[in-house]
This record gives sequence, structure tokens and C-alpha cells, in this order.
Amino acid sequence: IAELKSYGAEVEVHDPWADPDEAEHEYGFRPIAELKEGRYDAIILAVAHRQYREMEAATIRRLGRSPCVIYDIKHALPRAIVDARL
Repeated sequence: IAELKSYGAEVEVHDPWADPDEAEHEYGFRPIAELKEGRYDAIILAVAHRQYREMEAATIRRLGRSPCVIYDIKHALPRAIVDARL
């Protein structure tokens, strides 16, 4: 997060399993409660939570602007719906 911000990126974190108060205290950021359609230039999937794995490709793509890059660090999504993997 800090590295992306150092390049001027506006970063939002969403994690349905994280406690917002604990994340803010431990890591210095507060996760957003809801994802917003059409908002993101890039989506980085950094956790393999069931909620994300079960999302349909079209649902994930709608979160991003056009074009949007989807980067899957955890190999949680089918290869066909992501642009790159770690």
C-alpha cells in the first residue's frame, strides 16, 4: 500500500474479514466497507477469500473503469479473467 501511494496512487483496501478498527490500529489504514462499480483503474487481489473467488468475471470487471487491470497475487481467480498473476 505504501509503495503504491509513493507513486501517487489512490489506494482503497477492501477485506470482508478484517476488523476495520484493528486494521487501522495495526496497519495504518481503514478498509472500505463496500466496493464501488466503475471506480478502479487497477484491482489487486491480495487475499484468496471465498467472497472474491466466488465473484463472477463480469462482476469483477464492473468494479473497474475501462480499461482496468486485474492482478491476482494469490491465483484465486481463473486465469482467463485476470490480466496478470504473481
